[in-house]
Amino acid sequence: MASPAINFGAMVTLQELQPSSPFYKQGASLRVTGRLQAYSAETAMATIADGSASLRINTQHLRGLNFRVDSVYQFIGELLIQPDNEAVLQARVGRNVDGIDLSLYHQALQLLRKFQADHMKEPAN
Repeated sequence: MASPAINFGAMVTLQELQPSSPFYKQGASLRVTGRLQAYSAETAMATIADGSASLRINTQHLRGLNFRVDSVYQFIGELLIQPDNEAVLQARVGRNVDGIDLSLYHQALQLLRKFQADHMKEPAN
């Protein structure tokens, strides 16, 4: 029996992770970026934020990643919706991306989405 394929992490901003968002689904594979607000080595739980939005990250499967509050991190993993409707990302990949311009990152993400939408409409040649 073949093992299931691992889905790529759809790039989303933390502001987009609202219950009404199409990305806010149990098990959705996502890539998120934000500034580390808190980290507990005991529970392996981190909280990242971008503007007024934040997300809890379960980092129990990550190895060799040093966490520093106020550094910027990017995580890829699956979204787990808790019974109280709180989202937690079960991270499978994490990296420090200090130096990234989050405003420019958001602009690039919007341009990427526009490009993909424009090209998905066109028939293949």
